[in-house]
Amino acid sequence: MLPASGELLIRGASACAARLGVPPLVMGLTVVAFGTSAPERVVSLDASLSGHADVAVGNVVGSNLANVLLILGLSAAASPLVVSPRLLRWDLPWMVGASAMLFFCARDGRISRGEGAAFVVLGLAYVAWSLRGIRLTRAAATTGGPAEVARGARLHSASLAGPAAAIAGGILGLAAGAHWLVAGAVAVATLLGVPELVIGLTIVSVGTSLPELVASVMASLRGEREIAVGNVVGSNLFNILVVAGLSAVVAPQGLAVAEQALAVDLPAMVLAAAVCLPIFLSGLAVARWEGALLVGYYGIYLAWLAATSSGSPWAEILRQAVAWRLGPLTLVALAVSLVRSRLPSHSDAPRNDPPR
Repeated sequence: MLPASGELLIRGASACAARLGVPPLVMGLTVVAFGTSAPERVVSLDASLSGHADVAVGNVVGSNLANVLLILGLSAAASPLVVSPRLLRWDLPWMVGASAMLFFCARDGRISRGEGAAFVVLGLAYVAWSLRGIRLTRAAATTGGPAEVARGARLHSASLAGPAAAIAGGILGLAAGAHWLVAGAVAVATLLGVPELVIGLTIVSVGTSLPELVASVMASLRGEREIAVGNVVGSNLFNILVVAGLSAVVAPQGLAVAEQALAVDLPAMVLAAAVCLPIFLSGLAVARWEGALLVGYYGIYLAWLAATSSGSPWAEILRQAVAWRLGPLTLVALAVSLVRSRLPSHSDAPRNDPPR
C-alpha cells in the first residue's frame, strides 16, 4: 500500500507542478511536505492532548532526524540528488534556524504556549512566502513575451482535477498505511516496557516518517530529485513550526521536554540539519556516498538509543566514538568534498592549442 500511494503522490505532484508552471521543488517544499507530515501532526497533537509529552517531542525530533539521516540518505543512495540554489538561499537556512530555535526554546525543559504560537506564525509566514512565489511564477507566464503568454494560456486551460485527486489519494494512502504500522509497533513496544521517549524517537517517528520515506525514494527513482530534497526540508520545517508549535499551544502547561532530549536528541537534530549545509554546497548535489554516510549515522543513533534504554555500556562507547573519531573524520571528508567541488575542473581550464 505504501509504495503504491507514494507513486500516486509523486505522479500527482509532478503533474500539478507542470500544469501550474511552478518548479517541482516548490511542490516538494509545500504540498508534498505538508501532506506527508500529516501523520506527525495527528500523533503529536493527540499525544500532547493526552498528556504524553515525551511521545509528542520524540515524534517531532525523531522524525526530523529520520528525514535527514534515513530518508535523505536512502534517496541519495538510490539516485544522486540535485539541490536547487533557491533551497540553499532560503529554505535550508529556514530549516537550520527553526531547528536551533526549537532547541533554544526548550532549554528550560518546556516549550511554552506562547513559544508554540510563535512557531505557528512563522510556519504560516513560510507558507505564505512560498505561495507568493507560485503566484509570481504564474503571473510571469501571462505578462511575458508571446512564448510565455502561450505557455501561460496552456497552463490555465489545463485541469488540475486529476493531479489534485492523485495527490489526495496518495496522501490518504500513505497516512493510513503509516497509522496501521505505528499502532501495532507502539502496542508491542509498550508491552515490552520501552520508555515513552524512546518509543517516540524510534517507532513512532520512523512510522510517521514512512510517507516522507516512500515519497522521497519514489521521487528519486522517478527522476523528480528536487521533489525528494524539497520534501525532506519542507517536512522538517512543518514538523518544527506547525507540529511542535500546535502541540505546545494545545497542551495546558506547554510542551514538557525530557532531559535526555535536551542532552542528546535535540542537539543531534540541530547537527543533522546543519550538516546539510556542506553536503548541499558540494556541487549542489547529494552524492551516493554522502547518502550512505547519513544512513550509517542513523544506524549509529538507533544503536545508541537501544544501548541507552537497556543500560548497556555500549552507549558511552558509541558516544565517544562519534565525538572523537567518526565525527572529526566526517567533518574532514565533507570539507575535502566541498573544496574539491569549488576547484575548477579540467574542462574549465583554458586550452593552450599550438599555433598552426
